[in-house]
Amino acid sequence: MSNEKLLVVENLVVAYGSIEAVKGISFEVKRGELITILGANGAGKTTTLRTISGLIKPRSGSIRYKDIELTSLPAHKIVSLGITQSPEGRRVFGTLTVEENLILGAYTKQKPNMSILEWIYELFPRLKERRTQLAGTLSGGEQQMLAIGRALMGEPEMLLLDEPSLGLAPVLVKTIFETIKQIKQSGVTVLLVEQNAKAALKLADRGYVLEVGKIVMDGTSAELMASEKIQEAYLGKKKAN
Repeated sequence: MSNEKLLVVENLVVAYGSIEAVKGISFEVKRGELITILGANGAGKTTTLRTISGLIKPRSGSIRYKDIELTSLPAHKIVSLGITQSPEGRRVFGTLTVEENLILGAYTKQKPNMSILEWIYELFPRLKERRTQLAGTLSGGEQQMLAIGRALMGEPEMLLLDEPSLGLAPVLVKTIFETIKQIKQSGVTVLLVEQNAKAALKLADRGYVLEVGKIVMDGTSAELMASEKIQEAYLGKKKAN
């Protein structure tokens, strides 16, 4: 892991009308790290990722990726710089096949990289088996695999994952997190937004805790795992009286 800061977010404020969803947060991600942003529903996690991706414009603040300011760039430009996102709720194209969905992930490239496609099929053998099947007929877990695979087809240096375990059976959650680990080991930097704090912290190098649009804690995974506050709020452990 290098000390090079790949992404630097400073004083980011994002509002929907008069409601501030993100209230001046700052954090950084170094090349090769897996960083997790934890928080309850409505904490501002998805808004943060969508703002990095260029899908939402911030009210103020700065997002720099490799020293390029992203806040004024359109979403497709941000993808071509090397940031792709697997969105919350998967958003696969149900009337297209699995392989067509994957190929769409390479839309900023002149042509899809077939060796990346093969690598995705190695990561997710289920997708290879179902490559000619319509995406709408896949199970929730398979659609999640497809959403991650599609994001990887853009050959990202940095992958944004929004709630990859949401609504999945525990055995599938394990599979998805194993794969995220492999993606990190391949050299992709990962920013993971996740409600399953335990699974996320097991995997992450560092984490930030977001509560009602503000970062209230940050630290290494070990530090956060050991924190009483985190154990109570996210890991379901009761404080001893």
